[in-house]
Amino acid sequence: FSIPCSAILSSYLLGERLNLLGKLGCLLSLVGSTVMVIHAPEDEEVTTLDEMTSKLKEPGFLAYAAILLALCLLLIFYLAPRYGQSNILIYLTICSVIGAFSVSSVKGLGIAIKGFFAGQPVLQHPLTWILVITLVASITTQINYLNKSLDIFNTSLVFPIYYVLFTTIVITTSIILFKEWVTMTVIDIIGTVCGFLTIILGVFLLHAFKDMDVSLGNLPQVLQNEQETPVTRDDKNILIEVDNSSIAPEDKPKVFMLYT
Repeated sequence: FSIPCSAILSSYLLGERLNLLGKLGCLLSLVGSTVMVIHAPEDEEVTTLDEMTSKLKEPGFLAYAAILLALCLLLIFYLAPRYGQSNILIYLTICSVIGAFSVSSVKGLGIAIKGFFAGQPVLQHPLTWILVITLVASITTQINYLNKSLDIFNTSLVFPIYYVLFTTIVITTSIILFKEWVTMTVIDIIGTVCGFLTIILGVFLLHAFKDMDVSLGNLPQVLQNEQETPVTRDDKNILIEVDNSSIAPEDKPKVFMLYT
């Protein structure tokens, strides 16, 4: 509900424009999210911090985390100072990439909290404090750059785009870390992809037509104006038409022949 709620509330509370196509985009985003949830795979059961540590130490996830960290540093120190004020994707990509670390940290801390109430010595486990530090740093970075994007760009655009990027990163992280793709059937894969494409379509409607004044009240007028748009003709066609029709038959020059 984050996409429709943020878009609708920003239109009423902040005075930002949300036309008919934007509302349709919100609806499509909600439908796509529902389809993704229906076909989402189940998490692999991880019950202890030792199992979580073995998951985090796998070469595939370490390489993936290194790529995300390098991309985040490139965005923060090189692209953000140069293009962050003009490109909405810079700040939101930073928030989304950092989201991979925050979601993984939350997953691990959830396991630690369960172990704590079960009487396990989770406070002596080094992974617990690593996850706490990672979570604090990632959430702080996300809030910082999300607020920067909200100060510059339209709220009804920031949250949908952020949702798509964040969801993409989180799904990819879950697939690599917990290997959720192993339990997915072909139907679930197709349903997940279709749901995600539906969300992208909804975000596209929100972004591409945000400046159009389209509503249920003026929709017939907009369609009528589109149909009555005059056809522009080049100078050649106009000259031919003038040459053929503007001169009446009686006004045409006459030719006289003289015989001797």
